[in-house]
Formats: sequence, structure tokens, C-alpha cells
Amino acid sequence: MMRKQFVVIGLGRFGGSVTRTLLSMGHEVMGIDKDERIVQEFASVMTEVFQADSTDENLMRKLGVRNMDHAIVAIGEDLQSSILTTLILKDLGLRTVTAKATSDYHQRMLEGVGADHIVHPERDTGIRVAHQVTSKNMIEYVELSPEHSLVEVLAPSTFNSKTLKTLNFRAKYGCSVMAIRRKRGELIVSPYADEVIFEGDMLVVIGNNKDIQRFERALED
Repeated sequence: MMRKQFVVIGLGRFGGSVTRTLLSMGHEVMGIDKDERIVQEFASVMTEVFQADSTDENLMRKLGVRNMDHAIVAIGEDLQSSILTTLILKDLGLRTVTAKATSDYHQRMLEGVGADHIVHPERDTGIRVAHQVTSKNMIEYVELSPEHSLVEVLAPSTFNSKTLKTLNFRAKYGCSVMAIRRKRGELIVSPYADEVIFEGDMLVVIGNNKDIQRFERALED
């Protein structure tokens, strides 16, 4: 999996969860928060974390956020700062900005200033969002326990016309394919080893979290 550069703005419960998960997956993360206490807390786990006002365009430019692959605006209840930060990031040329919304109104405002993806913290956990923003094939990520997860992914072209036996998920990744949903809608539960996978099929995969991450990396290779 290609190592990406992220900037997470707002390191509260949601933003902090996104940050820790991205770091655990091996990505580079810059953190920004206005709260000095929170910045000091994260200084022990990341090399680039700054106490800064993300609505200061000149400061954001100096920090080099425009060079990041993906920005995640995880600012809490301050709608004005959230919306203005998103606008500044897009003006600076960030190709992809994911922003946290706390209401439908907030979502509409974020969409209006150019946010590429909107997440709702009451529905989208930080861990789930971190997995989704790092993989173009990821549809869903569900934590079943602290050690195991279930993911829904789109089969890439490298899987096309190959059987489950040939792909050998268990041996290669330590994961199991629990179901396949064909592009035309057919659902196959507990598929046999000779079932053929086609590009674009949705695979429901279960496994240990470390094995799931290994599988995700393989999808991006």
C-alpha cells in the first residue's frame, strides 16, 4: 500500500481516533489543533503536530498543508471554523478534503465550500473513516471486537476471473471471504472454493485486525 500524507485538523475524540489509526497503518500524519494541551498529548506519538488556528490562511500555507495528499477536518462544534478551514484547504489546492459534519445544515455548508467527502461522527467512527480514506476499494469497515473486523471491499482487477481457491485468502492474508455480492445483485453466502471472483464484485471479508490491514495493503498494490 502506498504511504500517504494526511493532515488532521482537530485532534479531539474523533480526529484523535482517525490520527492514531492512520499512524498505525504506516501513513504520515500532520496534526493541527488550537488546544495546547491536546497538542502536547499528541507530541509523544507524532513528529508533526502544531498548535495553530486553521482559519489563518497564511499560517496554514507556512505549515505546508497544501503538500498533503488528503486533509481531514475534524473540528467539533465550531461550525464557522470548520467551514472556513475547509474553504481555505480547497483554496490552497488540497485535492481531497474530508470534513466532519454535526448536522444536515453543517453538511450542506461544507458541501457548498467544496468538501469532497462528509462524515458524521455519530455514525462514522474515527477508525472506520481512517480505513475508508486510505483505500479506494473500501466500502465498509466494522469492528467486531478489539481484535477482529469485517470489511466490505470491491474486488480489484487483479482478482478478475480467479477462484477463491486460486486467490487463497486464508493462506495469503489470514482472512476469510464470508459472502460475495455480484455487480448484478446476486448474493452468495459462504461461497465454495471454486467460486469465481470478477472485478467489481463486493467481498465481505472477516479476520484479525492485523490480517485485515495486510489484506487492505494488498488491494492497493
